[in-house]
Amino acid sequence: MKRIISGIQQVGIGVANADEAFRWYRKIFGTDIVVFKDAATASLMKPYTGQQSHERYAILALNMQSGGGFEIWQYTSRTPQPSPVPIQVGDLGIYAVKIKCRDIQKTYSYYQQEGVNLLSSPANIPAGRYHFFLKDPYGNVFEVVEDDYWFTHNNQLTGAVCGVTIGVSSIEKSLPFYKKVLGYDIELYSGEGSFEDLKGLPGGEHRFKRVLLGHSRKLEGAFSKLLGPTHIELIQVIDRTPYKIYQNRYWGDLGFIHVCFDINGFPEHEEICKANNAPLTVDSANSFDMGEAAGHFAYNEDPDGTLIEYVETHRVPILKKIGWYLDLRKRNPEKPLPNWMVKSLSFSRVKD
Repeated sequence: MKRIISGIQQVGIGVANADEAFRWYRKIFGTDIVVFKDAATASLMKPYTGQQSHERYAILALNMQSGGGFEIWQYTSRTPQPSPVPIQVGDLGIYAVKIKCRDIQKTYSYYQQEGVNLLSSPANIPAGRYHFFLKDPYGNVFEVVEDDYWFTHNNQLTGAVCGVTIGVSSIEKSLPFYKKVLGYDIELYSGEGSFEDLKGLPGGEHRFKRVLLGHSRKLEGAFSKLLGPTHIELIQVIDRTPYKIYQNRYWGDLGFIHVCFDINGFPEHEEICKANNAPLTVDSANSFDMGEAAGHFAYNEDPDGTLIEYVETHRVPILKKIGWYLDLRKRNPEKPLPNWMVKSLSFSRVKD
């Protein structure tokens, strides 16, 4: 069996109030499909939570137009902590989440009308597409990017997650991890200097090295058509010392806590991680249960300690009211699910 990476399944976002954050994200980013809403103990994450098990409440929300989702994550046994210093672009960790849109100007105008905290105007990315940055009410930075890959079409202006921007201490040292472990084997852009499109961001006036990575792998796996192709941007600040975003804080504290990849073939994946000096640091070892969804999950770290999650999905809810669940272990892992079956997740839509 080979390892399959289907795409970015979700980005974890630590918040103080998950239900409130879910309302904002579904209004602004259209993530109105609930895969699970679950309260439990995060017992396996003790290496990243002070060697203690903590209670948490989490919501996994998707946008059916395309893209990965948000795992909106809230501590219930402690007060989540903010960064003690303002986070700047180039700091180490997940700095921004990329959100896909069809029409950059329409999306920007809508956000202006809604009073969203816009950090920049639509401008060209060095790699060619238009984008702009915004900040959510909780201090997290999102980058809205024009995209031409879509799974379905509805009246929402955006899809969801199509990539992340990660601050690294050395692009040269980080590239082997992102290319070999995560499969981002194409350099779409590489540059160094000061960048006009970053100047609206905190710390954006500094000098940077930037690399935008894509992947040559085709769309494989059950949910690959929904998740779609993704990009990772690595950014290194070269004229100041970067701060580690989660320094002296726990996983689950406020901010972007991980980026999660939907995979299949865990034994093969674990060998790839070991061969590239990125061993798994947390491993559920068999099927975990999130109440409504189940699977196998594990974590490792990039060279700067940024947490990367991997999930092999075993079961997802289609129509919970009648007990309709889809068991993915019984099918060819390379084959995408039929469109109608993926679209049936729409039964879990939350309407305002």
